[in-house]
Amino acid sequence: MTAIVVIAKECLPGKVKTRLHPPLSLEQAAELAAASLADTLAVASQLPATRHILAFDGVTAPVEASAWEILPQSAGGLDERLAAIFDTVAEPTLLLGMDTPQISAELLAPVFTGWGDETDAWFGPADDGGFWALALKSPSGTLLRGVPMSRSDTGAHQLRRLDEAGLSVRLLPTLTDIDTITDAHIVASVAPRTRFARAFAGVRASARLQNADFLPAALSGARS
Repeated sequence: MTAIVVIAKECLPGKVKTRLHPPLSLEQAAELAAASLADTLAVASQLPATRHILAFDGVTAPVEASAWEILPQSAGGLDERLAAIFDTVAEPTLLLGMDTPQISAELLAPVFTGWGDETDAWFGPADDGGFWALALKSPSGTLLRGVPMSRSDTGAHQLRRLDEAGLSVRLLPTLTDIDTITDAHIVASVAPRTRFARAFAGVRASARLQNADFLPAALSGARS
């Protein structure tokens, strides 16, 4: 059996998704972060996990996690905070971020059915070079502590750490993390039925009312 942990910040203006500002306001960025987190929690709640845990940095947890265990995040850099989670949970554990609302129960189902004797870890790479999911059959913070985070080579470093530990790793699909406005457009287009996509459509409608457009140059060229 497998536990699931979603790591998240409280979605307050100026605290989350600040790379979306500009062109979004800090309030709009926080609104999109909250929608992304809500989508993630909704999917995670469908999974047959032994425990549902929110590793939370904040005061007021989202209502979607009202039935979840709340685990306060530790101090330190992201590698230390992730390591602390895997040191706390003893059973096989799947860790998810809050920035991939396009995930589905079907996409994650193999983690809950396909461990077997030949799989020690599952790794979900992000197309910016990081990772959006990591599952460990035998959780240990030493597998993450010291890995450089929030870099274009973070995923490569993390995979190397798992390989050096002698773990057999299976890959999940590569997904787009929402960090920039371009990412937001991509995710909203590939997952149009998500709460995130609806919130993003509302933000775009507001921008049009204000005679503004935050369509990235690359996508604007494709539209014209």
